[in-house]
Amino acid sequence: MKSILNKHKNRDAWFLDDYSINPYYGCSFNCIYCYTKGSKYGEHMTKSLSAKINAPTVLEKQLKRRARKGEYGVIALSTSTEPYMQIEEKLNLTRSLLKIILRYRFPVHILTKSKLVLRDMDILKKIDENARLPKDLEQKLDHRVIISFSISTLDEKLAKILEPRAPKPTERLETMKKFKEEGFLTGICFIPVLPFLSDSEEDLDEMVKTAAEYGADFCLIGALTLFGSGPRDCKTLYYQFLEEYYPELVPRYKKLYGNFWAPSNHYQKRLEEISRKLCEKYGIKSKII
Repeated sequence: MKSILNKHKNRDAWFLDDYSINPYYGCSFNCIYCYTKGSKYGEHMTKSLSAKINAPTVLEKQLKRRARKGEYGVIALSTSTEPYMQIEEKLNLTRSLLKIILRYRFPVHILTKSKLVLRDMDILKKIDENARLPKDLEQKLDHRVIISFSISTLDEKLAKILEPRAPKPTERLETMKKFKEEGFLTGICFIPVLPFLSDSEEDLDEMVKTAAEYGADFCLIGALTLFGSGPRDCKTLYYQFLEEYYPELVPRYKKLYGNFWAPSNHYQKRLEEISRKLCEKYGIKSKII
């Protein structure tokens, strides 16, 4: 592997990352709705889990070069796989990468479903204290570390079906609360919310209310995407899930998505409006900045 640091053409408007790093190929959490299973980002993913063992050596070279040029930016860990899945407990690959990120003073955004991120709180505190933000974010962001926890539903039985090896939603909320208590900028990504399963105004109200009660600084709320058409793509797997557990919803999904990978524009605008209103109601940001 010659590169581990992915530079974006433009900063991500939601997650604020200029770069992304994925220490692993594949993901043992095995979420049925995972967009990488059918999108262009998953084209080169292996069928089984594998680790990019030489990632620290490669990242050292890449960040040294970027730092020398003053090309500082927020690094997201991870965008197409979980950085704190079970194997990380043994390999410490994500932790090794964070040590290098600390050395070269880059800010980070951790995107996770895992409690294991607590293990690295010591390094993340040092990054939060010492990293250099890009100049255009210096007046907008008070932190150098952002930690987001992904939740698609508060219904633990439904979550167990859709996210079979991920920690329970309540465990993610408890983990977020611990980071908040330590002074971190942290929030919940209700991404994806699930049409007709976790996207009603009542569901969303409970989700945002719960996030606020656990101390979230922000809530990002986004729609389910269904990429691909192959036998193991997320669209196929998700429709198999519907056929088994909620067959009555299949016609409604087909009407909502048609032949596209995202729900209708009307649905997305509604979701955005409800999300903004609920975040205002509970005194929480609907964006990071």
